[in-house]
Amino acid sequence: MNTAALTSSVPKPRRGLLLSPTGWAGVFVALAVVAVVVPALNLWVPEGSLLHLSDFYVALVGKIMCYAICALAMDLIWGYTGILSLGHGLFFALGGYGMGMYLMRQIGSDGQYHMDMPDFMVFLNWKTYPWHWAWSDSFIVQMLLVVLVPGLLALVFGYFAFRSRIKGVYFSIITQAMTFAAMLLFFRNETGFGGNNGFTDFKRILGIPIAQPSTRMVLFVLTGLTLIGFFLMARAIVNSKFGRVLQAIRDAESRVMFTGYDPLAYKLAIWTLSAVMCAVAGALYVPQVGIINPGEMSAASSIEIAIWAAVGGRATLIGPIVGAFFVNGAKSWFTQVIPEFWLFFLGALFIAVTLFLPNGLVGLWAQLRNGKKEERA
Repeated sequence: MNTAALTSSVPKPRRGLLLSPTGWAGVFVALAVVAVVVPALNLWVPEGSLLHLSDFYVALVGKIMCYAICALAMDLIWGYTGILSLGHGLFFALGGYGMGMYLMRQIGSDGQYHMDMPDFMVFLNWKTYPWHWAWSDSFIVQMLLVVLVPGLLALVFGYFAFRSRIKGVYFSIITQAMTFAAMLLFFRNETGFGGNNGFTDFKRILGIPIAQPSTRMVLFVLTGLTLIGFFLMARAIVNSKFGRVLQAIRDAESRVMFTGYDPLAYKLAIWTLSAVMCAVAGALYVPQVGIINPGEMSAASSIEIAIWAAVGGRATLIGPIVGAFFVNGAKSWFTQVIPEFWLFFLGALFIAVTLFLPNGLVGLWAQLRNGKKEERA
């Protein structure tokens, strides 16, 4: 795998305002849909109505928005910096486990064994909580750990990797190996993370029943607002001097070094930020889906994040979001109708994008729009 070849077709950076008038209009429409339209259609429109949006689709869109945050994080590190990570599933899972630990403590004595400790600890005959569960009953502390633990891991790993000038396919393999090692660790029962089953059967969040429609809608709105906020933050980054240096590193890192910039600091900063974004996505994902287990750290999960970014269009920011919705929407349909063909479709889609759509779906849309303009001219 040649990273330089992968980034050769990436669009060149554009300078200017944060968003065009059309872009701001799109943001306001997205805000209206997330905060007004979807809650109204789900909570206030009767279930028998054609306009009613079921809980299933609310949960599905909420889950895909979490994936879209991961795809956006991948675009910052891959599309704009030229670093292909195959380990972002680890950061997503760590954020999910951080939230899951708090949610497990919120179950209290409502578990199967009616004990204050989580069921898997009772089953293993544990008498006390492990040291890393010490603050798991505090929502504030756990949310801080959701950010700090993945961020610190990414900072330390990235420092040694980037300082050693590991890049290209070697960096991708190392990140995948790191994720696989973490998955094997979390599979072990003695680590205190639920082993193969992970965490599930959540009851409450902040003392509020997690299954009630209003709670799920609040989680949905928070996820949507977080996605929009991260998109605006990413747009501000890539339009700044910092973002232009990142794109210069992507295109010619050695020239950046000769001009007096230190690529290590820039790569480390964006790498850590993208890891934290994935962790936040994982924390929002768990209460909506209701489960977190080591399977989220599998190699396939991290590879899928890269596929979402590639399908939508790298170095566009909106492209990875589109890719996440397109791929996961197709996955939902395939797994319900013809599940045995899903992996074949995913593989064919990635090959088709690599060969015929190097700029992804967003690039195809831009080509079609420019073609129509030329015909009119």
